[in-house]
Amino acid sequence: MEILNVGLGENSYDIVIGENFFERFPEYIKKVYGGKTLFVITDSNVDRIYNNEYEKMFKGFNYTIYVLKAGEKNKHVGIMPAIYSAMVNAGLTRKDMVVAFGGGVVGDIAGFAAASYMRGIDFIQIPTTIVSQVDSSVGGKVGVDLPEGKNLIGAFHQPKLVLIDNYFLNTLTNRYFYDGFAEIVKYGCIYDKNFFEKLENIVKSAGFSETNENYKQKLREHLMKYVNELVYRSCEIKKEVVEKDEKENNLRMILNFGHTIGHAIEQFTNYEKYSHGEAISAGMVDITKIGERKGITKKNEFVRIEKLLKALNLPVEIKYPEDKISEIMKRDKKSTNDGVNFVFLVEIGKVEIVKMAESEVFEQ
Repeated sequence: MEILNVGLGENSYDIVIGENFFERFPEYIKKVYGGKTLFVITDSNVDRIYNNEYEKMFKGFNYTIYVLKAGEKNKHVGIMPAIYSAMVNAGLTRKDMVVAFGGGVVGDIAGFAAASYMRGIDFIQIPTTIVSQVDSSVGGKVGVDLPEGKNLIGAFHQPKLVLIDNYFLNTLTNRYFYDGFAEIVKYGCIYDKNFFEKLENIVKSAGFSETNENYKQKLREHLMKYVNELVYRSCEIKKEVVEKDEKENNLRMILNFGHTIGHAIEQFTNYEKYSHGEAISAGMVDITKIGERKGITKKNEFVRIEKLLKALNLPVEIKYPEDKISEIMKRDKKSTNDGVNFVFLVEIGKVEIVKMAESEVFEQ
């Protein structure tokens, strides 16, 4: 078991990382919550697989399970009134606790429900996917989508605790297992060249050819040996960034590397064609190629990034109409009246934030 503390003064909290310790969740929850009532928000996929574990996970608490329809497409503002009503009907007071049990979508919705119900109540994150373990469960960004754009309604609301049990990764499909590695690669790109190289070496040491018919499964089994340390270092990087800039005034923007284009791809394809990690993977390659073309990024860095992402079964090229993507990026949260804050690589391990018009980014 490893514990990271996110030091944010009165908003500080622990990230507990381990394997097969979900039966010990009640003792960790009791350390941060003296009450008895939990309102657990999950989704239809997670509930189907893990509903038999609730008694162990939340032993000693009076808990209500609220099940959302799975998928980013269902993360819209229209679902919130039903959640608030269910919270009222469950007798949830200001002193009670919301629990997010699921992937990034569940964490965003549950966190936003907690941030806005009765002007804010506490919540705990129990992320069940790699992308939510290394990214969305840490840092306190919560929110929902509008038809006009992703995460346009939201808040900064830090959890009281994050419980990461890699037991939950065993039931992910291969697609969603690899999906999370886009965010892990991102941390190496923006912050830690050694971490990027470590990931390259781990993949290489598997010794499998990408043409092997069981490549995805074999590589997954190999990566599972290292997943705890990869999750730990990813959370550690995010923690360091968030501690320096909790509300995304400057430094925290670096976490958006690949996300401005990636989020636009997700929205343009109606959140149906590509997962979050798939869109971010292509977004990172695209923004690196653009950076090289504009003389911001060291030449041929994209080749290395592309090779690693491909080896991790992620797409590196997604075709899209640039004018439509530009229009969506204009409404991005990182957009201001005088342009969009784009995160460019200088080289692997180092980034620069450059403000430019959304149309200018695609100019040759």
